[in-house]
Amino acid sequence: MHTRPLARADLITGIVLLVLGLAVLAESYGMPRLEERRINLWTVPGLVPGLLGIVIAVLGGVLALRSLVAGALRTRPKLTGTESAEVRAARARLLACLALCLAYAVLLVGRVPFWLATGIFVLAFVAGFEWRREDDIRQRLGKLAAACALAAAAMLAIPYVFEYLFLVRLP
Repeated sequence: MHTRPLARADLITGIVLLVLGLAVLAESYGMPRLEERRINLWTVPGLVPGLLGIVIAVLGGVLALRSLVAGALRTRPKLTGTESAEVRAARARLLACLALCLAYAVLLVGRVPFWLATGIFVLAFVAGFEWRREDDIRQRLGKLAAACALAAAAMLAIPYVFEYLFLVRLP
């Protein structure tokens, strides 16, 4: 079986996400449950972080397992030109993702309404990562329309879920 050039990076990332998710789950379990105040089980402070920790751990585990199947532990042959370009493109996507997440967390959240910050982030993320040079104008407009629809749905759904279902005040 041919080893994917990014399988080892996926293995490391998967392990880091698995450990992070388990740490978040452990910390959320240790949060107060407020039984003395007869707080509803669905509104305890550690519920949302715990659920997110579970999801992060499961997805990290899946990524690690997929990378093992792809040959992450095999010795790697020298990269071909195409594989080397794939590694460079993956690094560029990682840096773009990091830049967008930092812009959202540092520049937008707390400075503009949360719903607007979230909509801008989702629009930029989806539009940026769906953009392809080889797409014609019709495909690009379709992808942009889908990004706008997703951003609008996120602007409505995310604040609603956190504020009214989980009773979490948003910035």
